[in-house]
Amino acid sequence: AAVDGYIGATETSPYNERYGGAHIIEELIAGKDIRLKATGKGTDCYPRKEIETIINKNSVNEFFMFNPRNAYQNYAAAVNTTNKIKYTYMGSLLPYLGNMTYSTSGELSPLLNDPDFRTIGIGSRIFLGGTEGFVAWNGTQFNTSKPKNESGIPTSNAATIAVIGNAKDMSTDFVRAAYFEKYGVSIFIGIGIPIPVLDEEMAMRLSITNENIDTHIVDYGIPEHPALGKVNYKQLQSGTIELNGKMIKTAPMSSMMKAREIAGLLKEWILQNKFTLSEPVKPFPTNTSIKSLQIR
Repeated sequence: AAVDGYIGATETSPYNERYGGAHIIEELIAGKDIRLKATGKGTDCYPRKEIETIINKNSVNEFFMFNPRNAYQNYAAAVNTTNKIKYTYMGSLLPYLGNMTYSTSGELSPLLNDPDFRTIGIGSRIFLGGTEGFVAWNGTQFNTSKPKNESGIPTSNAATIAVIGNAKDMSTDFVRAAYFEKYGVSIFIGIGIPIPVLDEEMAMRLSITNENIDTHIVDYGIPEHPALGKVNYKQLQSGTIELNGKMIKTAPMSSMMKAREIAGLLKEWILQNKFTLSEPVKPFPTNTSIKSLQIR
């Protein structure tokens, strides 16, 4: 039958825990052939119950990427105070505050440059994985109730965006599979969002610097993830910070080199009229928070 196939980036191969959906997505974007084997119940109008064939991005009708949660508006810096290594989505955290990892590109992060979403919303045209994409909706875990600092920037993980784009036109320069040691498969995706300078207030927002962007330091070694203090991105990007009298090495989970490359490409596309800015068709919701499930 004619069917739509879905694969999650974090889906893990039953034969190799280091290989999963993200690797298949990357290989398809790269133009490689993928062996497809599928089974179904069969119907009178579609009697076939199994198929085994080779597909690639040119042989399928559509191949698009949809991500329900991308580009966190800030995120916590992670440490581990216990006596054992913790294997997390923030990387391997060494015991006794042996290292600190953090995410986002700080002053270059679009959701921090437009924290009130005056120019970013549903329908916004963006750079996604090396091609044009769109903001499809507010992302899952979209949270506008988080505290903000004096600069109006959320001090921990707040809003997110759901994005969609044509994976046939994407590039493995900006979409790469990853494996986090003893945690699982994940995917790195390059995103860029142009922000028009509407007025003086927007110009002020866009001039934000790393030292004006704070985030919480969170202990991932303890299930409750208690906060141990605050740090700004100037300190994080310096490579070391002091916490509880100890100098700790810091490392980003996202690539600053790629962030700068994306910003440069997006600027070129706009100047060459290859990319036009679009006004959102609908703003994001306000006064949202995350609900906790009741465990019984």
